[in-house]
Amino acid sequence: MDSRNYSLADFISSSNMDIMELAKQFNEYLEDIHLRKQLQSRRVSLSGSGPEMDVIDPYDGHVRHMINMASNDYLNLTKHPKSVAAGIEAVKKYGSGAGSVPLLGGTLDIHIELEKRIARFKGCEDAIIYSNGFGSNAGTLAALLKENDIAILDMLVHASINDGCKGIKTEYFRHNNVSSLEKILKKVKDHYRTKLVVVDGVYSMDGDISPLDEIVNIAHQYGAYVMVDEAHATGVIGEHGRGTPEHFHIEGRVDLVAGTFSKALGVVGGFVAAKKEVVRYLHYFSRPYMFSTAQTPQTAASLIAALDVIETEPELRQNLWDNIRYFRKHLLEMGFNIGNSQTAIFPIIVGDDYKVREICRELHENNVYVNPVQYPAVPRRLSRIRISLMSAHTRQHLDTVLELLESLGTRYGILTPKVAEIL
Repeated sequence: MDSRNYSLADFISSSNMDIMELAKQFNEYLEDIHLRKQLQSRRVSLSGSGPEMDVIDPYDGHVRHMINMASNDYLNLTKHPKSVAAGIEAVKKYGSGAGSVPLLGGTLDIHIELEKRIARFKGCEDAIIYSNGFGSNAGTLAALLKENDIAILDMLVHASINDGCKGIKTEYFRHNNVSSLEKILKKVKDHYRTKLVVVDGVYSMDGDISPLDEIVNIAHQYGAYVMVDEAHATGVIGEHGRGTPEHFHIEGRVDLVAGTFSKALGVVGGFVAAKKEVVRYLHYFSRPYMFSTAQTPQTAASLIAALDVIETEPELRQNLWDNIRYFRKHLLEMGFNIGNSQTAIFPIIVGDDYKVREICRELHENNVYVNPVQYPAVPRRLSRIRISLMSAHTRQHLDTVLELLESLGTRYGILTPKVAEIL
C-alpha cells in the first residue's frame, strides 16, 4: 500500500469491510509510513518529560538524546521536587490506590483537599475531580444535557467535548467568532430547556485564546450558560496562571470551569469547578466519576503541590512567556505561517500531509522531537507540525530548533517572508 494515497480518514469506517479487515488494511498503511521512516507515533521515552529526553529510535533501536518540543508539561512540574516528594509521601501514607469509586469507599481526605484547592484557584464554589481529563469533559456534559437541551460549541473544541454531546442537539459556531455564536443563540433562544455554550480557553492545535469575556456576555444575554475547558490555559495564562477567566478579569462569571491536570500541572486527571449544587449533582449523575476508581493518592498529592508551585514560583511562568515571545518573534521573521498562535502552542502550518511527515522525519533524525498533525485532525490545507514550549527550554534549545526549521522550511518551500509581529 502506498500511504501517500490515503489518510487516517479512509480508515474510520468502511461500508464494504468488517473491522478485522479494516484493521489489517490500516496496519498496511502504517507499515508503509514506517518503511518511509515517517511514523512518529508512540516513540518510547526512557527519561520522562523534560526539555531534553532519551528516546528509543524506532528504526535502529538506538537511544537518541533529543530536544523535546512535543510536551504539554509547560511549567516542567512533572519532575518538580515538591510535586515528586508530595507524591512519594502520599504513596507511603495511603498506598498505591484509592481502592474504590469516589461515591462509595474511594474518597480520601486528600481528594477533598484537592477539590477545595482547585475550586479556590479557579474562583468557584466547589469542584469535582476525575481520574482522567477526557472523562471529565465527556462525563460532565453527558450528565448535564438531555433530550430537550442544546450544546452550542466552537467548531474547534476538544474531542472530549464532542463526545460528551453525542446524542443531544448540537450546533457549532465559527471558531472564536462571537457574531456567529449570537446568530445561533438568537435562533435557539426559545426552543430549548438548557442552552450551554462550550469553548476551549486555549485551543490545543492552534494555541489561540478564546474571547471568553465576549462569549460570556452574549451567552448570558440570551439565557445560555457557559462552560470553558481550561486544559491548556491553567498555569499558563492570567496574571497568576489561573487561566482564561483571570486573563479576561471575569472570574466567578463562567458557569462551568473545566480542565485537565495533565498539562501545566504535570500529573493526570480532570476537574470541573462550579456552584456547589452543580458539583453535587455531578457526583451522582456523571458516569465516569461514579464508575471509575478515584484518583490515586499520589496524583492528588502531587497536584496539590503543583498548585502550590504555580502560586509561589511565578518565575516558571515568566520563563515560559519569555520563551514564547522569543520563539514567536523568530518564527514570524523567518516567514512561517503559525496562524493566530498566542500561547505556548505553535502550529507550523504546512498544508501538505506528506511534507509534514518528511519534515518531522528530518527533525527526528536531527534529534528534535515534534508532533505531526494531519488530516482529518485538521483540514488538509492546514496540516501542520505542532510545537509546544516549556519553561525549562533554554535559548540554545530554541535556537537549535529555529535553525533547523528555517533550513527545512526553505528546502520544502513553506516560508513566506513577512514582518514580524511581536507580543
